[in-house]
Amino acid sequence: MVFLGAWPVLAVAPATGPLRVSTTNPRYFADGSGKAILLVGSHTWGNLQDYTYDKLPSPPAMDFDVYLAFLRGHHHNFFRLWVWESSLNPNAKQGTITYDPMPYQRPGPGLAGDGKPKFDLTLFNQAYFDRMRSRVVAARDNGIYASIMLFNGFSIEGKGNVGGDPWQGHPFNPENNVNGVDAGSDKAIHTLSNPTITARQEAYIRRVIDTVNDLDNVLYEISNEDSGGPANTAWQTHMIQFIKSCEATKSKQHPVGMTQQYPQGDEPALLASPADWISPGTKVYTADGRKVVLNDTDHSYFWIGLKQDGVAAQRAWVWENFTRGNQCLFMDPYLDASHDPGRNDPAGGTPDPYWDALREAMGRTRTCAERMNLAAAIPHGEFASTGFCLADPGKEYLVYLPQGGEVTVDLSAAAGKLDTEWLHPTERTTIRAEPVAGGGRRTLKAPFVGDAVVYLRSK
Repeated sequence: MVFLGAWPVLAVAPATGPLRVSTTNPRYFADGSGKAILLVGSHTWGNLQDYTYDKLPSPPAMDFDVYLAFLRGHHHNFFRLWVWESSLNPNAKQGTITYDPMPYQRPGPGLAGDGKPKFDLTLFNQAYFDRMRSRVVAARDNGIYASIMLFNGFSIEGKGNVGGDPWQGHPFNPENNVNGVDAGSDKAIHTLSNPTITARQEAYIRRVIDTVNDLDNVLYEISNEDSGGPANTAWQTHMIQFIKSCEATKSKQHPVGMTQQYPQGDEPALLASPADWISPGTKVYTADGRKVVLNDTDHSYFWIGLKQDGVAAQRAWVWENFTRGNQCLFMDPYLDASHDPGRNDPAGGTPDPYWDALREAMGRTRTCAERMNLAAAIPHGEFASTGFCLADPGKEYLVYLPQGGEVTVDLSAAAGKLDTEWLHPTERTTIRAEPVAGGGRRTLKAPFVGDAVVYLRSK
């Protein structure tokens, strides 16, 4: 064991893939060996590009090795690799924000809105793509999958808890490039209304694909929280299909995701899309196998609600989603103390331990998933009086008790006895109980106070 910062780094096998939607249980991806796996993880805004606030304290430029050690210390195996399209967002709620590096070279002539030379949209910035590749490679070697965000709704309009006017710093603003490219307006960038803009975006996507196509741990996300509406949905659909057509002739093909639009969230549009995975806006979603569901607090459980509800509710959110066939992600403020007042206190340069309950719950669900035959595990809320049960009927049952106490479980499909274990969600302990007979409904009582998990497995 070696230590990077405060996080222990244990020996781990590289992530294998490319991931494929499991043919036996399409709620999950299968890895390179064909085994269904659970993806969980914390992601944060500066894990690809550095950003600074002009007035408030800025997070340090990311030490990526320490970040990976932090993920592994919580038994996470996934993150979203955040992308910011604009180099400048003036007058954001956090103060003016600048982002670097950007994907295009800046030779000028003339100055862009951020005071630096204008962009040449025909010239890619190799340093940007080198950083992208090196970080995805490092994640792979640490057993972690990375979803590359290609575009970002908060980079084309000021909204939500960021605000500002990122259009002023966008390379497609005619004031910022030497090519005469003019998207016309901010929101129009993420539609198909301007063929020139679409062609530029496709060229960027091709460059990303060329950068990482040979890597096994890659996923793609079209855009973070675009405003939504039919025009944006059509654009995202086009880009999903474009990625799939580009990769069809490449050595490897990778999953593509579409995440919740904001403020015009449209979950039917996610389900109707050609995406392989989605992140909906519903806090506790029931996966039916139409898409792999990565339920992300970024879209379904904003940090204000998380804090108001408290750590018990945060932990319950993870287990409830897990037993409904979903995988959980956390929008982790990590080392940013200034993004929202009261959100995060990374004292001493380490992540705020307040959020550890949520981080650790995700890791524990992954530990459970690694013990189960996930390819056969289906949400069966009707089997448990609590409504939260993931089961391969007759063989194994994982049940969550949000309030602890007693639960009645329908074991009618099970013959003989089932080994019984109680998992304590907060103390990381496991208690073996007497085997339970199958063949009917059985009432079980948790051996400790508070929420509980019971795992029953046929002998």
